[in-house]
Amino acid sequence: MGEKVFITGSTGFIAQHIVKLLIETGYTVIGTVRSKEKGEVLKKLVNFENFSYAIVPEISAPGAFDKVLKENPDIDYVLHAASPFTYFTDNPEKDLIEPALNGVKEILNSSLKYLKNLKRFIITSSDSAIYSNVDEKNNSLKFDESSWNLMPRELGTKDAITAYYISKALAEKQTVEFRSIHKPDFKFVSINPSYVFGPQAYHCDPSKINESNQMISDLLTKTKSGDKLDIECGGYIDVIDVAKAHIFAMQSDNVISERLFMNNGHFSTQMLLDLINKNFPQLNLIKGKPGTGKEDIKILAKINNDKTKKLLPWKFISLEKTVIDVVNQILEAKKNESSKF
Repeated sequence: MGEKVFITGSTGFIAQHIVKLLIETGYTVIGTVRSKEKGEVLKKLVNFENFSYAIVPEISAPGAFDKVLKENPDIDYVLHAASPFTYFTDNPEKDLIEPALNGVKEILNSSLKYLKNLKRFIITSSDSAIYSNVDEKNNSLKFDESSWNLMPRELGTKDAITAYYISKALAEKQTVEFRSIHKPDFKFVSINPSYVFGPQAYHCDPSKINESNQMISDLLTKTKSGDKLDIECGGYIDVIDVAKAHIFAMQSDNVISERLFMNNGHFSTQMLLDLINKNFPQLNLIKGKPGTGKEDIKILAKINNDKTKKLLPWKFISLEKTVIDVVNQILEAKKNESSKF
């Protein structure tokens, strides 16, 4: 048995890739799930003796992690990948900001109390902690690993997107404040990905696809000439690169106290559509305005994550390969589903 890793939110899109890579790399993994039903599904997918799950129904509840961490004092690494997100809320403060902050507080306090040999605490943050959803689309601005989303908490009552951006910034800042106040023996690393695309780790269910990949999935339904193309744009990164960054953050002393800004450039939905039409012409999708994606992304703030790219010893996966992988997986899943009938 290798070193032991505790990962929160282990059923999530990114977290499943992290779990898969941890198992393949030889670690023993404990992942939190919200119910036994979800835990059993994940355990069956992982299908490896060195994986087990712990039921934590609500990560923001007082003492949420006390029992499992007390029972596993030999944990070497904590990866906090759980974070609430929903578009459907009438109370963004209560449903997004408070759970994110309380969840970080609970896992940090329990880690300090029970994990005397903990080496590193790695938080899955976001580019949302680097810039606000307003500043992200201001092309007169420039951001890098040292930048912070400074939007005040009170603006989080506006809508779910704004609240999510604020929640990620405040949650990550909470780890910085914790480190300053408690000065624990374990070290910290933050992973800050942009929109995360890529195939699902174990099983593709087209009806339960993550928010980023949903953009690609939606494009596969655009087969009629009158179908409208909604233009969205932002930074992108492949989920496999994000998972690899978490493992590297555990293993490399060079990234201690760093923020790894996981971004491989900008995309627009037109760019995604162009890549699908190029590689899957048989789908006969609408064309939109081919080649205009570079114009779409001109509204975005400039980003510089050269520091991250120098710290990580591999080249990020291209947008084209990511799109091909996602589309192939969705098409295969739909093919398998239709063959059952």
